[in-house]
Amino acid sequence: MGFKSAVRRVLYPAYEFRVARRLGEERVPQHVGVMLDGNRRWARAVGAETAHGYRAGADNIQPMLGWCEEVGVQVVTLWLLSSDNLTNRPPEQLEGLLTIIEGAVESLASTGRWRIHPVGSLDLLPAGTAEKLKAAADATRDVDGLLVNVAVGYGGRREIADAVRALLLSEAAQGRTLEELAEVVDVDHIADHLYTKGQPDPDLVIRTSGEQRLGGFLLWQSAHSEFYFCEALWPDFRRVDFLRAIRAYAARERRFGG
Repeated sequence: MGFKSAVRRVLYPAYEFRVARRLGEERVPQHVGVMLDGNRRWARAVGAETAHGYRAGADNIQPMLGWCEEVGVQVVTLWLLSSDNLTNRPPEQLEGLLTIIEGAVESLASTGRWRIHPVGSLDLLPAGTAEKLKAAADATRDVDGLLVNVAVGYGGRREIADAVRALLLSEAAQGRTLEELAEVVDVDHIADHLYTKGQPDPDLVIRTSGEQRLGGFLLWQSAHSEFYFCEALWPDFRRVDFLRAIRAYAARERRFGG
């Protein structure tokens, strides 16, 4: 072990404790969205295959959920796979990634600590993957713990389109005409048909890997969110990085679009 590594092992726990102690409960975000970015770059950096990066990223999910519990976060949304990935990735790479995601979600459910809620266009996923996500949700439905949205096959534009489609179908089933709907529809009507309906919107969205763009993540829900961009690649994202994000959020004056 190098000298710098040894120093970090000694100093980081004390630093983490100091950061955590300064967080007031009233300044902790209720809902945190996380864009788990940088797995492929991490794999290249260590000279490994892409799948190794995704497995390393999957292994970092449970620790991060534990950090969320420690500070009092109530809802976490994890973007594991975009709808664009389903068409843009080579089939062999996509198949391996879906297998890793299935294993990660099943592992989260098996702990019995968290309530799993899939968000995304499950109809776009292979039948086996969709069934495993639904099974994880069913198995944890009554868990009284952190609510974990697993966004697989997710795209923000598609979510809004699906919400509007569901709204139209619902109103049509009640006999309301398009003209009648146009007179009364508002943002709450659409929000009631989002994948995350009934949940608070994310207070904080974290993106790892240094990329500073939203990429279609929770487009509707993040209108008033605070954003934190972290240089660490997702497999290297540490508790101290998470606490820094929470501290940065707590220090901001939220203007809610003002």
